[in-house]
Amino acid sequence: MKTLSPRPTLDRERELALLGHTRIAGVDEAGRGPLAGPVVAAAVVLPLDGELSALAQLHDSKQLSPSARERLFETITREHSFGIGVVDAATIDAINIRQASWRAMQEAVAALQSRDGVLPDYVLIDGLPYGAGPWPYEAIVKGDAKSLSIAAASVLAKVTRDRLMEAYDAEYSGYGFARHKGYGTAAHLKALRELGPCAIHRRSFAPVRRAMNCGL
Repeated sequence: MKTLSPRPTLDRERELALLGHTRIAGVDEAGRGPLAGPVVAAAVVLPLDGELSALAQLHDSKQLSPSARERLFETITREHSFGIGVVDAATIDAINIRQASWRAMQEAVAALQSRDGVLPDYVLIDGLPYGAGPWPYEAIVKGDAKSLSIAAASVLAKVTRDRLMEAYDAEYSGYGFARHKGYGTAAHLKALRELGPCAIHRRSFAPVRRAMNCGL
């Protein structure tokens, strides 16, 4: 049986609350590495003094089974404030994947505000800093394994993106998007060589460029 690393906590969020912050969002993205499909980000605000027993199994999304992610997705979206940001493949090609991820994060926080009418006064994001943002934020390397808010966001981003790729599988048959979710598996690369890229492929990514050149 796989052993999980220590569960993420609300320790950092509570430290920030002691400094006067009242609405702290965790933000994470899914889909930086695939050759196709969007990059998706989510923002989640968890209560620092509320009942969170329903999230007892919450961990960073990579350490959870698909069924566990689905159950947690339903709980988080039903009981807590959240926002989703989606940036498509064409935009990724235009501005690069790092900037597209940052844009998706900002869209997720904006969506959170539109749902509740209140912008977070502090944001925790997974990974490295991006420079100045529209709100005060802190970047935490491996934040989805440390911060419960970021872990919650990682689950929403992952499940949302997986569902989008499953829908694209029906629209663009032959690539196997429902199975590999756009990542560069052997089966996906074979389909790229045989079919060429479709509308949701990231043409700025090297394997997709090579497949396009093969079709010339």
